Amino acid sequence: MAVRHRLISTSPRSVWTVLEDGTRYAEWVVGTSSSKPVHGHWPQLGSAIGYEVRLGPLRLTNETVVRRCVPGEALELEAKAGPLGTARIAIELRPWGDHCLVVVDEHPLRGAGGALHNVAVEALIQIRHRAMLARLARICETDAAEAERRRSLGQVVSPAPDEGGARA
Repeated sequence: MAVRHRLISTSPRSVWTVLEDGTRYAEWVVGTSSSKPVHGHWPQLGSAIGYEVRLGPLRLTNETVVRRCVPGEALELEAKAGPLGTARIAIELRPWGDHCLVVVDEHPLRGAGGALHNVAVEALIQIRHRAMLARLARICETDAAEAERRRSLGQVVSPAPDEGGARA
């Protein structure tokens, strides 16, 4: 099982805002060149995002379906990879002080991917997740910084009770 984590310097709410925007999937998921919601309302249970993977002149279209969603906390996806089968990708958001600890867990679920899964494939998934989490962090931190710049001078913003910070 490929499990990787990253501490992102923004709130879980800011990270969730990116995850729940189906049009931004290709911005942070490594290997995708474009994405768009194809059915349902992302990220509601059963909704799906279609995406394109380009390998030179070859273009593959697949989709990812939401199998579990706890808004602001967890998103579990089934990514379809054509003849390779499907993979389960679980993304968990944990408040960590004023930041967000993102944990990604991926493993083959159906098809040839499970039969071909080995240490080398696991290493490639780890490399992909490192890049994916770095992209997600950059997007979330940039969005949060932009929101802070747009905020009026002197406006005080206190975190919502579920957004990290000190707890009693």
